[in-house]
Amino acid sequence: MGISVKLQVFEGPLDLLLHLIDKNKVNIYDIPIAMITEQYMEYVEQLKKEDLNVVSEFLVMAATLLDIKSRMLLPKEVDEEGNEEDPRAELVEKLLEYKLFKAMAQELKDKHSDAERSYYKKPDIPEEVAAYTPPVNLSEVIGDATLSRLNHIFSDVMRRKEDKIDPVRSKFGKIEKEEVTMSEKLVDIKAFMLEHEEFNFRDLLMDNPSKVAVIVTFLVVLELIKTGFVEVCQDSPDKDIFIRVVRNPELIEDITEE
Repeated sequence: MGISVKLQVFEGPLDLLLHLIDKNKVNIYDIPIAMITEQYMEYVEQLKKEDLNVVSEFLVMAATLLDIKSRMLLPKEVDEEGNEEDPRAELVEKLLEYKLFKAMAQELKDKHSDAERSYYKKPDIPEEVAAYTPPVNLSEVIGDATLSRLNHIFSDVMRRKEDKIDPVRSKFGKIEKEEVTMSEKLVDIKAFMLEHEEFNFRDLLMDNPSKVAVIVTFLVVLELIKTGFVEVCQDSPDKDIFIRVVRNPELIEDITEE
């Protein structure tokens, strides 16, 4: 973290530049670089040579001013959009930012000074007075409202609440995910194969099976076909799938992990 060194009335190069701009009453957006640079260099020459850290900061800014001055003597550069670039733009942006922070610092300093002159007194209200609650005047609260009017307002609120309810989705039951794994389904199918040599695919399905159960059962049958434990046949796409056991089901392991 850098150390802020205050030299005479200026706290850095930007502070000196702002002073010169205010002193010469020039527009910060149109800085006369030649004049400001000359005055800036006069101040730098008066700095004490012993304090090299401070001198170096001011010399860096002096080099920046000389660079801007030389660039302004050359033909102006053009950006991608065809607009002429001002060599002073970056310096102006830094000056405005520094000026903003300096103003904010001064504002905080003023608030701190004002706070030092403020005094506060703790409340000395008796506990009985602080705990007192004025009675409620029902006539003022209700006003000209009647039971009939209150009932009308209540009915209107309830009707608006009912209008927000989806008449279709509100009748849906709770949707629960049915967990059916291939390993669990394989155990059931293996037990069924031990008792039946030939059977229909529908025989493997429980009463009113879910879509997930049907899909998992079908995947297990495909694995059994792949591993050579069963053969299937179907006369046409709209006919039933018939399954025949061709290998000993006792040899079936957890083929779903392959």
